Amino acid sequence: MVQDYKGQKPSRNIDDNIELIDGLFSDSQDFIGREFKPGGEGAPRIYMAYFDAMTNREAMDLSVIRRLFDMDWSELPPEEKWESIYETFRDRGIATTDISESDDMFDILYFIHAGDTPIFIDGCDKCVVVATRGFPNRGVQSTELEVVVQGSREAFSEVMRFNTALIRRRIRDNNLIVKQSKLGIRSLTDIALVYMKDIARPEVVAEVERRLEAIEVDGILDSGSVEQFIEESWTSPFPQVQLTERPDKAASSILEGRIAIIIDNSPFVIIVPVTMNSFFQASEDYYSRWQVMSITRFLRFIGAFMAIALPGLYMAIALFHPSMIPLLMVSRLAEASQAVPFPAVLEFILLDAAFELLREAGIRLKSASGGTIGIVGGLIIGQAAVEAGLVSPIVVIIVALTGICSFAIPSVSLVYGFRLVKYFVLAFSAVLGFFGFTIAMLAVLVHLAGLRSFGFPYLMPFAASEMNKYEDLKDSLFRFPLFSLKKRPFFANQKQAERM
Repeated sequence: MVQDYKGQKPSRNIDDNIELIDGLFSDSQDFIGREFKPGGEGAPRIYMAYFDAMTNREAMDLSVIRRLFDMDWSELPPEEKWESIYETFRDRGIATTDISESDDMFDILYFIHAGDTPIFIDGCDKCVVVATRGFPNRGVQSTELEVVVQGSREAFSEVMRFNTALIRRRIRDNNLIVKQSKLGIRSLTDIALVYMKDIARPEVVAEVERRLEAIEVDGILDSGSVEQFIEESWTSPFPQVQLTERPDKAASSILEGRIAIIIDNSPFVIIVPVTMNSFFQASEDYYSRWQVMSITRFLRFIGAFMAIALPGLYMAIALFHPSMIPLLMVSRLAEASQAVPFPAVLEFILLDAAFELLREAGIRLKSASGGTIGIVGGLIIGQAAVEAGLVSPIVVIIVALTGICSFAIPSVSLVYGFRLVKYFVLAFSAVLGFFGFTIAMLAVLVHLAGLRSFGFPYLMPFAASEMNKYEDLKDSLFRFPLFSLKKRPFFANQKQAERM
């Protein structure tokens, strides 16, 4: 394991280094370790190691190999002074600026795994590491989940360094800090904290670093794993960190005093801290006129409430309080329900389960056919179920409305939480009617009020809004004009509260 070699220095005898590295990777057929003497007989031996398809072959040939053989090796110092050859090679023998030195075998082995190329020279107890990373990647693609009508189409990729560059392209400030480390004992996944040094709260930065350092696991393969390790309440169905694939959204959050966590191999960036209000904000909200986007955001909140409450509300009225329904409608509902052999609750559960299966099938299928399968399948199954007398038409309408309302929420993570809470409210309403519905909704509200994200109340700015003199309410249910949003949210260091 690479961790076992932390603190071990390379040997001055190049044979020891070759034996160690070749022994570690002898069973890997994609490993290449090359030894050669570009200076002929009497010259020091040179050894380089890398993985095939992880390095840029063209950069290796032009920047390293050709330069080595073009160097003048005619006047060689005595063997005991080959350290000077190392310095000459480091300073003049590599035609690239992106090099570093290392005298720790742990770092050297990590660089090999990461796609870089360490170069050893006989007689030296350190090596030159040339940045030759050239592994396959998708590059910068367009967004798939957080789609907007107006705004940037760029999305994060799986390469961490591309993602940091996309943020730096938007924030050209020397106070933008990119602090890199590694996670995973065996995967050694690169991870970067990105924040504004003068805007982010130091105590929040320290807390994020503490939680990341506490993660001890074999491998970190995606940002979703980190999300589960650093959240406060693992029992809550609601997300306590925010995931985004949009560089403009990450940059905007960083300017608000929040911290972006970029994980290599993942196209989703984690943003902390977070409040529930943050999940209803889309990038497009700030690119279009405030009147239109205020109404749109308000509709999202209504949709979120209906996604949780509509099934339970229907069950409470239909089973316990039918007198609330107009008489003409009651007769039609009763007539439609007579042919249905199942109770109303089981009706809803069966149809909703079919709807959820169709939604999952649409996600797993190719994008060209996934949407069609979901819509056509829903129409066909709903219509067939009504004609077969398995469900009543009103249940089909309730299930369809609940699904549509959940699609209006910009955050997929929050939608998953609402999908679970929906059944909790439904169960209480089916047993206790309006009393159960009220108890369930109050329980959800109390749970949300108790949640925190890195010390910040989850329901800000609807709760504890006085902490920022009610400024955050200007960007909550409605979005005020941009010129009125003069202060940053409460996430930011209060010494840098003014942004306009």
